[in-house]
Amino acid sequence: MMSVRPAAARGHSTFDWLDSRHTFSFGEYQDPAHMGFRALRVINEDRVVPGAGFGTHPHRDMEIITWVLGGALEHRDSLGTGSVIRPGDVQRMSAGSGIQHSEFNASADEAVHFLQIWIVPERTGSEPGYEQRRVEFGAGDGLRLLASRDGRAGSVTVHQTVDLYAGRLAAGATAAHTLADGRHAWLQVARGAVTANGQALAAGDGAALSGVERVELRAAATTEVLLFDLA
Repeated sequence: MMSVRPAAARGHSTFDWLDSRHTFSFGEYQDPAHMGFRALRVINEDRVVPGAGFGTHPHRDMEIITWVLGGALEHRDSLGTGSVIRPGDVQRMSAGSGIQHSEFNASADEAVHFLQIWIVPERTGSEPGYEQRRVEFGAGDGLRLLASRDGRAGSVTVHQTVDLYAGRLAAGATAAHTLADGRHAWLQVARGAVTANGQALAAGDGAALSGVERVELRAAATTEVLLFDLA
């Protein structure tokens, strides 16, 4: 079974410095029918104007993954870590027992466009942590593992039984992922257009898949997707 979450149905927050689209309930946008999917709690698609960003603020008991689509995002936190995240970098911040951080557009003249993802951890009160890795995509790579519980294949480690994959597909290219028994998938189209198990999806669309053995993708244009394999 597949349930599609159209891009146009997402929540929307806009300020003079931020345009944010919420796949699931977030902040002042609350929809009891869309509170997350399995352990996946938040997918926000954010665009931040040059020189602006989120000032220092707290988090706890959440696995936060940042995936930049365009521009550069500067991160600083109370662990003393700081970095600039660019397309192809995956960052994981485990808020655990408590952390404070800030995120700012690292450019003075270019907007930054990114996805911020929240995953509910398997336990609360764990030690906060931070990790960032570079992911290289080659021709025909299909889906690349970004995050996993065991940190395999160079992925960042999340404290939940979730595998997160990214795919960058040329028009006409295909990719597939097999789900183990009892697993579910969430597909988020970051850009482009794709068919998933025969269902056409466009940029910003999401889809929940349950009770299926395989997710089969075919790009209708140059496309970037995120695929979550969830308990």
